[in-house]
Amino acid sequence: MIVDCAVYREGHRTEGPDDFSDALEQARASGGFVWIGLHEPTEDEFDLVSQEFGLHPLAVEDALKAHQRPKLEVYDDSLFVVLKPVAYEPDSDTVSSGEVMIFLGDAFVVTVRHGEGSPLDAVRSRLEHAPELLGKGPTSVVYAIADAAVDHYLDVATELQTDLEELEAEVFSPDGAGARHTASRIYTFKRQILEFRRATGPLTQPIARLSGAGAFGAAVPFVSKKARPFFRDVHDHLTRVNESVESLDRLVSDILSAHLAQVSVRQNDDMRKISAWAAMAAVPTMLAGIYGMNFEHMPELRWEGSYPAVIVVMAVLEVLLYRLFKRRGWL
Repeated sequence: MIVDCAVYREGHRTEGPDDFSDALEQARASGGFVWIGLHEPTEDEFDLVSQEFGLHPLAVEDALKAHQRPKLEVYDDSLFVVLKPVAYEPDSDTVSSGEVMIFLGDAFVVTVRHGEGSPLDAVRSRLEHAPELLGKGPTSVVYAIADAAVDHYLDVATELQTDLEELEAEVFSPDGAGARHTASRIYTFKRQILEFRRATGPLTQPIARLSGAGAFGAAVPFVSKKARPFFRDVHDHLTRVNESVESLDRLVSDILSAHLAQVSVRQNDDMRKISAWAAMAAVPTMLAGIYGMNFEHMPELRWEGSYPAVIVVMAVLEVLLYRLFKRRGWL
């Protein structure tokens, strides 16, 4: 559905006509631009917008189907930018992502939002309270959306770092290595980082191109040189996020390796204890087995002190084995 539609002139909002074509003509005549926001539009709703603004059919198809990776596509009459804002849910410790598609033209911006985790109301409100920035044209909308998404990446990275510290403390606690669900928690956390990486990693190249960095930066249309420093700032923040994600991923892998090593050591300790107790049980079993064979000619069978002597021998051997295993740390 269409969430909002307005014409912006010199950084200030003015309500334009209901017809998109008339609104675009007004914006071009006054040096402003039109910003249309849609949330999970149907094909019929989006057909009207795409026809009025001449959007490329391939980009329209991507915007309707969603499930796109972050990217920047350059067409004859517009740019097509895909962002994946993320949301952190503290109750379940999970990362979920939405999608924002942006069509940028000479005098229009069309934003298409998928999912509930990426509202643009706050971005529009912030821009409308900053007429100096909004007056720079439709590029300011792309910058504001990208800046808001990347800033939230930093917040999510901080939350994940806190969760990782808690998980690390659990693993290295005295009982942490033996917890039944520790390994599954580590794998679940690694999947959250993977979901986060899918949003942040592919966005590096599009932001670099918008900032004028790299071999293709100068070839991006509809982005003025004055806007490039703003995108460079976003690119710097995104680089920090990607470094944090890489660090989190390495730490999770290290924690998993440490957890598996602790489990292996604990299992070895258990096996040593079992082996020690089995060895101690084998000594009296062997002696009792020998004297229980019921042969007629066996020494000491008729000696009155045989029974207490065998008991004493068993006790002495058990004490010696116990002290030996205790000294070696098996018990």
